[in-house]
Amino acid sequence: MVRVIIIGYMGAGKTTLGKALSKELGIPFYDLDWYIESRMRRTVEQIFAENGEEGFRKIEYNMLHEVAEFEDVIISCGGGTPCFFDNMDYLNQQGETIYLKATPEVLLGHLKMGKVVRPLLKGKSQEEMKTFIEEQLEKREPFYNKARHTIDINLLDNYHKVQVSVAEIRRMLNM
Repeated sequence: MVRVIIIGYMGAGKTTLGKALSKELGIPFYDLDWYIESRMRRTVEQIFAENGEEGFRKIEYNMLHEVAEFEDVIISCGGGTPCFFDNMDYLNQQGETIYLKATPEVLLGHLKMGKVVRPLLKGKSQEEMKTFIEEQLEKREPFYNKARHTIDINLLDNYHKVQVSVAEIRRMLNM
């Protein structure tokens, strides 16, 4: 049984690498946020607006415990998922966890290019976003660093580099 769980800050490339690894290994990929939206029939942004972050985190916890029971699966978690409840310990019990590590500058660049509006960044200027990312990374890294494996994705900016990262993951996990 294969269960690979990808964590990291928003904009790190969890979905991009997860999809590429899924294609390479021929096993299903689940983005936890997409799974939540499909099960709850509301967007993450709507859930945040209606229930606040605490309400969202409770829903996320329950959905995580559903999807992390699937066999032969690649899962990408939301940026905050490992940082609440006992989620990081649970993830390490469920499968091979991989932290996609990047600098705040790289993450900001990825987030500026992204088409998705992130509830936690809504309405912030570029400088406010950078400060927010730095502060959140400082709080979240102790959780992220509990992952079994870490990949530096600071240069994950084209298809070839995605493929190199997929090959590195396969090597790390002996797949």
